[in-house]
Amino acid sequence: MRYAFDLEPSDHDAADLHQPGAHPSITPRYFNRELSWLNFNRRVLEEARNPRHPLLERLRFLSISGANLDEFFMVRVAGLKGQHLQQIEEVSIDGLTPGQQLAAIGIAADALMAEQQSLWEELKRELATANIAVLDEAALRGDVEKELQALFDGQLFPVLTPQALDPAHPFPFIPNLGLSLIFELKRLSDGETVHELVMIPSSLPRFFRLNGESSRFVAMETLLRHFSGRLFPGFTVKASAAFRIIRDSDIELEEEAEDLVRYFRSAIKRRRRGRVIRLKVETAIPQKLERLIRKELGGEDTIISEAGSFLGITDLRQLVDEDRPDLKFPPYTARFPERVREHDGDCFAAIRQKDIVVHHPYESFDVVLAFLNQATNDPDVVAIKQTLYRAGKQSAVIRALCDAAEAGKSVTAVVELKARFDEEQNLHWASQLERAGVQVVYGFIEWKTHAKISMVVRRESGGFKTYCHFGTGNYHPVTARIYTDISFFTADPRAGRDAAQVFNYITGYVEPAKLELLTISPVHLRERVFGLIDQEIANADKGLPAAIWAKMNSLADQQMIDKLYEASAAGVSIDLVIRGLCCLRPGVPGLSENIRVKSIVGRFLEHSRIWAFANGHELPSPHAKLYISSADWMSRNFDRRVEYAIPLENETVRDQVLDQVMVANLIDTEQSWRLQPDGTYVRVEPGDTPFNLHRYFMTNPSLSGRGASHSTSDAVPKLSLDRPA
Repeated sequence: MRYAFDLEPSDHDAADLHQPGAHPSITPRYFNRELSWLNFNRRVLEEARNPRHPLLERLRFLSISGANLDEFFMVRVAGLKGQHLQQIEEVSIDGLTPGQQLAAIGIAADALMAEQQSLWEELKRELATANIAVLDEAALRGDVEKELQALFDGQLFPVLTPQALDPAHPFPFIPNLGLSLIFELKRLSDGETVHELVMIPSSLPRFFRLNGESSRFVAMETLLRHFSGRLFPGFTVKASAAFRIIRDSDIELEEEAEDLVRYFRSAIKRRRRGRVIRLKVETAIPQKLERLIRKELGGEDTIISEAGSFLGITDLRQLVDEDRPDLKFPPYTARFPERVREHDGDCFAAIRQKDIVVHHPYESFDVVLAFLNQATNDPDVVAIKQTLYRAGKQSAVIRALCDAAEAGKSVTAVVELKARFDEEQNLHWASQLERAGVQVVYGFIEWKTHAKISMVVRRESGGFKTYCHFGTGNYHPVTARIYTDISFFTADPRAGRDAAQVFNYITGYVEPAKLELLTISPVHLRERVFGLIDQEIANADKGLPAAIWAKMNSLADQQMIDKLYEASAAGVSIDLVIRGLCCLRPGVPGLSENIRVKSIVGRFLEHSRIWAFANGHELPSPHAKLYISSADWMSRNFDRRVEYAIPLENETVRDQVLDQVMVANLIDTEQSWRLQPDGTYVRVEPGDTPFNLHRYFMTNPSLSGRGASHSTSDAVPKLSLDRPA
């Protein structure tokens, strides 16, 4: 399946691309960021169509695509709409104004929603054959109707609050993502037409499960329509329609804010009443009701679209929770690193012996919690410092930090308030940490602290020793079960000194004088990466092997893309594994013919950031320069966030990350898509030797965490770029 969004290139795109074989009228230099993201969400949606996945997992992918699209409108489209309304004509990387981008997004998003609706109908039929039925109103008869009537009278009627729409009852406020039904009624006593609105409280489930062994569900809106006579006695229903709104949910930080905590508490309240960005209505909505809703909620600033018969695709996740293991991925239990077990669970002893890489979710996040809990309970630990970007609602990390502070240790937590949609949760954690005696710092006003670093200072013979954890993902026990990330543990004194400087930078604005291992943004991360690329260009000029492998979530920084184009023109071989949006156009003669881009979408969400530079040798090589990082290659990561990158030097760790993780990503054939020069993504055909990187790591233990008890005959199968294991 191929997807493309055809855009007219801007004048400067055409001027920049006078290259052999690249006609400027059809090959602008960059892809549009927003349309590239929509292309990513199409790949997510395609997994809902993938017959290799169990049925409920396909439904999960469909619901994820809906949640992704909601957030896209709440943040990205809301930002463009704000620029458009303020007549800010700043063009995108591909030369489009906000208005032009909004027009293109509207077309692409409507097409995406139409596919979601079509796929839902398809999956609903398949679910029915698997004895999971979503009943329509015609099926609510006999015993089914009696059961639902008892449910409606006992549980729903007391909660629902119909509201008349007339001069005495103005149109009420509808919350973000709120689903509502509007009714046109006829009063039996005098024949007068009345309009009523029923907002569905977010506390109520979208689907109700009928009693019995068979899995039968009824959607909330189906129930309301069926029992409308009990809601509106004395009326007949002439027409009804469901609609759903999306509001501007971004928080713009005012740099002159005197108190960041107070500002965010106020901003969160304001966000709930943000401008309506998108109004979605049922396809079969009567014209009269559509005009009424448009008048009250639409306005000229709102994107209005029809969205089939089921609004809120994200709510389908409730059906995925049904207890049908036969329709889900086989359960997987993450391994705990054998290296730590061999030291009787002593994380510090294991790390002292040798650096460790833990590959989540194949290896358990529990080892990170064990590291923090051991620090909490160890009387020789004197200090713990930790960054927190997203920690989740039930955070064992927060509990460990609180326990450590209450045990008398010096504990510092950098809590990032600007973590989108986690602001309220982070405020809650900050308050809890402070009550426990943790020194809570909120970092920089204008920058997000996105680096994932933890350090523990321990009193040992000969003085203090620092143990560090560097992660590519968040300290979030839930997402650590579904995101692929790297955890790197080290007791290297250089890393400890660097981590201490980074924390001092965040807490006291003391810019690091000289870092020995780490590179951080916004200080000099961009320059460091550019220098590594320049070295590959120089090696190519000398006739030495020159190559770059990089894995990340997104690539959108124009300077970085131009530098990669420069490297490609010099003959550097570049392979990029980019799960999400990518503004770089690969495979264009004279511009990027040496660049290949693939995206992997599968059971787990690829999230780790890994960079490898050949350094004059064929990749993979023990001589390569290898880094993990918290940063994607986007402008915000280089210029407006505190990020880190650290080289991996230990031989076993390097082999695991480069020869195993990176090679597996490059040779995956079952979950991969190739980005074409024209902007389409083409699914890779598995061929005669299919390889699934997620399945591979689920069945093969890591190198650095395996421990000494494994003989060489137990070695992890060697992966080859030419022939998968």
